[in-house]
Amino acid sequence: MPEVGYELYRLITVSGTDRIAFLQGQLSQDISRLKSSGRMLAAWCNPKGRVIAIFRVIDQGREIALLVPEALLEKLVQRLTMFRLRADVEFTVSDDFGGLIQDDEADLVKLIRAGVPNIDDTNTEAFTPHMLNLDKLGAISFSKGCYTGQEVVARTEHLGQSKRRLMRYEADLDGIAVGDKLSEADRNVGEVVNVVGRELLAVTPVELHKQPLKIGAATVTPRGLPYEL
Repeated sequence: MPEVGYELYRLITVSGTDRIAFLQGQLSQDISRLKSSGRMLAAWCNPKGRVIAIFRVIDQGREIALLVPEALLEKLVQRLTMFRLRADVEFTVSDDFGGLIQDDEADLVKLIRAGVPNIDDTNTEAFTPHMLNLDKLGAISFSKGCYTGQEVVARTEHLGQSKRRLMRYEADLDGIAVGDKLSEADRNVGEVVNVVGRELLAVTPVELHKQPLKIGAATVTPRGLPYEL
């Protein structure tokens, strides 16, 4: 995954009279509020509540723009089309963002430091929204109606604090990769979600968030997040 670049994303434009209702039944956000907010972060989950992808959802008047991970574009379009059924929605793919993407969203280092995960083809459907701190990032509505995976997400919220969450770390060696396991006392306890150089985001037990962990020969030290867990 590149450090900086608009190639992280592609654009899916959703049009048609049912665009809001359709996305309302698919995404974790309350799309009915998009007109007033203008822009939202949202998760698209599978029925087991695992995050397929994270979308930037943008109001475009008679259309809704979805900034989606480039590596998942084909899968996302196929899956959206599969769920369309008789809804009046159309999907148009483009790599012309027309200024829709914000500079911070195209800089993976800044995203890591902000504690904002990116999901691509290496870790799609691996984590729940709570594991990725999407509830803390305002990407989930707990008051809207049903959507795919909603039952699992709501149950996690109502049961209280998630035991495994995203944390930011810094390694003392190079060579860390997405999917690498973090260990504590020879026990695998977490997994790398995003990494650039020695900076990374990983899902690990909350109870271990204040202590260094290992990835092979490397020691990774927690660096904290700009929001409360």
